[in-house]
Amino acid sequence: MTVANSRIEAALVGLEYTQSCGPDGIDCIAVAREVLHECLQRLRDRAGFAAVTFITAIDHFPKEPRFELAHQLSATENADRVRVTTRLNSEDAHVPTCTDLWPGASFSERECFDMFGVQFDGHPDLRRLLMPQGYDHHPLRKDFPHAGIQPDRLFREWDRERRKDWSDDA
Repeated sequence: MTVANSRIEAALVGLEYTQSCGPDGIDCIAVAREVLHECLQRLRDRAGFAAVTFITAIDHFPKEPRFELAHQLSATENADRVRVTTRLNSEDAHVPTCTDLWPGASFSERECFDMFGVQFDGHPDLRRLLMPQGYDHHPLRKDFPHAGIQPDRLFREWDRERRKDWSDDA
């Protein structure tokens, strides 16, 4: 058992989780959505994982649960990493935000929302990050068409809106 592994186990006593080792050698913890926030908080407070390095999702379409949400944490004092995963059904893809634990997670959560459609309950500013605000789709979902969806519609609307107050003299 590694030192990180023993710190993780001690921090998560009493929580239901499964532990494995990822193909990249990183310790992986799988938890239910209901205990995700508690798990992240314990790993920060009790095991020294002071930073969240990324938050993303994996789309397993057409399987259910469709999404696998991944939070990767880093312990800067020990150079340890742990990945916490949570499975989410397509019709109920939401989890609590972790921006109260790591304010810097805001942009990772917004990107995951934008690209996959995962909702982060309690996020202070959950809006699109990369796609236009009126865009109704999530480009990293496996059912997103390769050719795109209405590629010029939003640009034309945006361009029309920004030009409406222009005069010919300007």
